Amino acid sequence: MLTDVIEFRIDRRSGVSTYMQIVQQVKQAMRLGLLHPGDRLPSAREVVEATAVNPNTVLKAYRELEREGLVEARRGLGTFVTKSLSSEATIGDDAPLRQELTGWMGRAQQGGLLVEDVDALYSAVRDEHYPAEERA
Repeated sequence: MLTDVIEFRIDRRSGVSTYMQIVQQVKQAMRLGLLHPGDRLPSAREVVEATAVNPNTVLKAYRELEREGLVEARRGLGTFVTKSLSSEATIGDDAPLRQELTGWMGRAQQGGLLVEDVDALYSAVRDEHYPAEERA
């Protein structure tokens, strides 16, 4: 059971719809290599029990992931990951880019940056390298 691998965290104040938060968190887990093809996502009931969201919201998120070709619902068995979004650059604590980012994050923290400062700096640099029109 994958409730140990992915635990949804819903931020009701984020301005992002609940179903989209679930979609984004599944994709993030796939990119980080936490979810692999063949892994079962938590059932709607398991997600509802853990997060107190409406079951229809969970089902909407899973349908969106299925529409994107990332998961497949199997009647009576659950919803399963069908492809990987991870790469060597994102998998594991020893991935070189992750190590560089970890070092940078430590320096930012030692330099007194708040999480909001880090988010703002990251967003500004990301937008320089990945203009909005190039992002999906």
